Amino acid sequence: MIKVLFFGPIAAATGEREVSVEYMTGVTLGSLKEKLAARYPEAMHLATMMAVNGEHARDLSLPLADNSEVAFMAKFSGG
Repeated sequence: MIKVLFFGPIAAATGEREVSVEYMTGVTLGSLKEKLAARYPEAMHLATMMAVNGEHARDLSLPLADNSEVAFMAKFSGG
């Protein structure tokens, strides 16, 4: 399984903070994001920042392993 975490407005749009997605051989960060976009189109449109196993990730071709943890976050500002 892949543990998926949603933060901020993405969590609000999905109504969930965490979901599990079944691991399939060959899954990448991009294919996971596409799968989630089919389920949560508005939420995933906001997802501009991603992390895999605690490390910032930009490469959508990044392969995911079973038991990976993927976080989706929206841009935020502070001050």
